[in-house]
Amino acid sequence: MNLPNKLTVLRIVLIPFMMFFYLANFIPHGVGKLVALIIFIVASFTDMLDGKIARKRNLITNLGKFLDPIADKILTSAVLFLIIADGTIPHPYGAIAVTIIIAREFIVAAMRLNAASKGVVIAADIWGKLKTVVQMVALPVCMLVAYIHTCGYNVPNALNLTIEIIAYVLLGAATILTVISGANYVIKNKDCFKE
Repeated sequence: MNLPNKLTVLRIVLIPFMMFFYLANFIPHGVGKLVALIIFIVASFTDMLDGKIARKRNLITNLGKFLDPIADKILTSAVLFLIIADGTIPHPYGAIAVTIIIAREFIVAAMRLNAASKGVVIAADIWGKLKTVVQMVALPVCMLVAYIHTCGYNVPNALNLTIEIIAYVLLGAATILTVISGANYVIKNKDCFKE
């Protein structure tokens, strides 16, 4: 349990707190959603930090390889479910985007497990990395939209609309990149399906 792995575990531990504050509508002026947004940013920062420390100090372990992608998927899935549950992303577009994103994660994870059982490592490619970056920018912007909707302050309509459009465009781009990267993984690693 080295430092990078401790940071990964911290990321997992932060998720229920993020969900609690996001859903804590009894906290006035949407402060709960603001706290949840801050927790998400901190958790995302630990994701970047643990990988950097592991590579720099040569602390890459099998536990880290196992835990890190799981922590990422739980974190992003939690936020995706939160933003569709409260209607931040309008129905049915939110449900469609979330289904596509989570389905891709299951497919790629299954392929990686199958490949690993044969001693093959499926590394992340440029499309997967690009999808992750866009997704990790889209999600906090969506959380910001949720905060603006509940803060009770008189946010100018033009600013509110601009942030909403940015959130929807980013989530749409993340969904499109999810499809592209998922298809790319399947095509490049189709041998995983051969028995």
